[in-house]
Amino acid sequence: MYIRNFCIIAHIDAGKSTLADRLLEITGTVPKEKLKPQLLDSLALERERGITIKLAPVRLRYTINDTQYTLNLIDTPGHVDFSYEVSRALAAVEGAILLVDATAGIQAQTLAHGLAALDQNLTLISVINKVDLSHADVQKSTKALTDTFGFSESEILLVSGKTGQGVDKLLQAIVERIPAPKSETDKPLRALIFDSFFDSFKGVIAQVRIVEGQTPPVNSKISFLRTQAAGHILETGFFVPQLTVNEGLKSGEIGYIATGIKEPDLVRVGDTISSTFEVEPLPGYKEVKPMVFVGLFPIDADKYFELKDALAKFRLTDPAFSYIPEQSQALGAGFRCGFLGLLHAEVVQERLSGEFNVDLMVTVPSVEYLLNNQPITSPSELPQGENITDLKEPWVKLRIFVPQNYIGSVMELIQDKRGRFLNMQHFGLQVEMSYEMPLSEMVTNFYDRLKSVSSGFASLDWEFLEFREADCVRVDILVGGEKVDALSMIIIKEKAESAGRLMVEKLKEVLPRQNFAIAIQAAIGGTIIARETLSPFRKDVTAKLYGGDRTRKDKLLEKQKKGKKKMKMVGRVEIPQEAFLSILKS
Repeated sequence: MYIRNFCIIAHIDAGKSTLADRLLEITGTVPKEKLKPQLLDSLALERERGITIKLAPVRLRYTINDTQYTLNLIDTPGHVDFSYEVSRALAAVEGAILLVDATAGIQAQTLAHGLAALDQNLTLISVINKVDLSHADVQKSTKALTDTFGFSESEILLVSGKTGQGVDKLLQAIVERIPAPKSETDKPLRALIFDSFFDSFKGVIAQVRIVEGQTPPVNSKISFLRTQAAGHILETGFFVPQLTVNEGLKSGEIGYIATGIKEPDLVRVGDTISSTFEVEPLPGYKEVKPMVFVGLFPIDADKYFELKDALAKFRLTDPAFSYIPEQSQALGAGFRCGFLGLLHAEVVQERLSGEFNVDLMVTVPSVEYLLNNQPITSPSELPQGENITDLKEPWVKLRIFVPQNYIGSVMELIQDKRGRFLNMQHFGLQVEMSYEMPLSEMVTNFYDRLKSVSSGFASLDWEFLEFREADCVRVDILVGGEKVDALSMIIIKEKAESAGRLMVEKLKEVLPRQNFAIAIQAAIGGTIIARETLSPFRKDVTAKLYGGDRTRKDKLLEKQKKGKKKMKMVGRVEIPQEAFLSILKS
């Protein structure tokens, strides 16, 4: 067969999308006049931030020695939040281009995805990108690849995705080194779903690799073996990179199947499509579970239903995103949303604001806890007070890649975050440090601090381990004696007091002063653990006096004091949106 299936795997900013642009240009898949930077990054946010969020398949035609080959490329995301998508893309191909940035060397996701590709017995083509840059260190990157993965120097290709240098040799290597897929068209259909998206006319469109058999004719019934759903084939085709209809897909090919299904939950990444329920599903499937939870509230309460519609539409494009209604005393009606990680949460917020024009207020990120084996995704669900029994928190395994001279500062940071050291491996001048750490310590400012203590050189990869016993408490924030539920947080007991004190100090800075004193308190159950007092405005009631004895002044001051006391009893402190926003951002 003259088919080669491969994907590009690398860390963020290694130049995957730029290299994909050159492959599209050199093979003539996209005419030069229609080519634009990061063509496969279809979302405006991807091009704006320079990162790949959604994987993108494309079919290339390449002729060598008068033989035309079909090259099926999958451009994958580089961030850890989307690692499950990458694992399913790896399962759909026979080979992978392992891309290393010549200015940065091997980084965490390079190693994680490279090892995952080797686990699936894929043929790896090692490529060093950005060799045209003046500060590129090709020798250092070559040594890192030979030490880490065991490549010989002669195997490693040098390319520039920007200028096109070396890309011809890369195309030849893809044809020569990556094996052709097995042709098993005589077996029943088994197709692996490695991604999907929603079309309002055709329903869910599954991006698939045909592992065995071939697709039946249009309007034939198809089965989804993991979700036990059923649909119909409305259309099949492939990507160039736009959808191109064909008459069917055969074993070894990559393309799409329009299923006609209107519920995205029924078509999941990693599931197997077949024409019968009587065959075994393909291995490796797992349900994607949200790891980070954030409350999303409309800044204008009248926009609640607009936000609800926007979330419902967005859910069709991103099956990993989930949401349920939530009511807050402070912020009103909103939604508790689940995400794969912090970048996923940030991306969804930006897309909701940009694509659906929704102004959002976002609560403090939290993780899922287990209380008596029941999931808790919001601090308000945890009982008040101390001595909470059978509470468990999620732990993750961290892989951190960092230059040797930053080992001490990174270790200090992770110990402060309750991390447990596992081991350390040296790869030339780089070190891979393995730790176990609670996920809750990662969802605040961990990534920013890691970049800070390593001068931006550290890279991070993580995977979920298990739920472990935790001694946590719920810290409530009270303003003027009233609880502000949007600022409540679940935190480890030993850090509760310092976190509460930090929050009340920050609130004192951002809350507007009133005509009466306001008590800002942090509490665990009925125990106040931190307090600040916001001093009142003071009107000079004695300014109009022009003489007389002291008793006249005292009389006016006493009257003012009684008035303030009365105002404090009946007055409510309204926390403005700007104060919430500045607190939640910090």
